[in-house]
Amino acid sequence: MNEAKYKTYDDLPLMLSVPDLVDVLGISRAGAYELVKSDSFPSLHIGNRVLVPREALIAWIKANTRGGQG
Repeated sequence: MNEAKYKTYDDLPLMLSVPDLVDVLGISRAGAYELVKSDSFPSLHIGNRVLVPREALIAWIKANTRGGQG
């Protein structure tokens, strides 16, 4: 099994790419692209690049965690 690339939120880059989301969330590449196309997910589209601000991802995770503070 692969060791996690990111161990804490502080380890995440300021802006995450789709491949970063795959690693962080443990989802497929197709799933990551579906997520960033969702209106409820905080993504930034610059030309063909899709980026997700670290703080927005953390807030989205907290807001969408069942039973969590959000």
